[in-house]
Amino acid sequence: MPLYSYQCTSCKAEFEMLVRSSDTPACPECGSEKLERQIGGLAPAGKIDGLLSAGRAQAAREGHFSNYSKSELGRLRKK
Repeated sequence: MPLYSYQCTSCKAEFEMLVRSSDTPACPECGSEKLERQIGGLAPAGKIDGLLSAGRAQAAREGHFSNYSKSELGRLRKK
């Protein structure tokens, strides 16, 4: 599930969100679905592991594990 940057055209709020291709994101400030996807920057060196970990933690909270490898899923199931 990719992380996208958005700007709301209604209230001009800027935010990032993990979004499935089948989902329609909404602004966390005003709830509007009128959003413009922004060009995202690359993670600075040394931050990628933290971002990956945070994204996987959010995916686990939401109940999907599609971004884990088979070996990582095995370790998760043992916990």
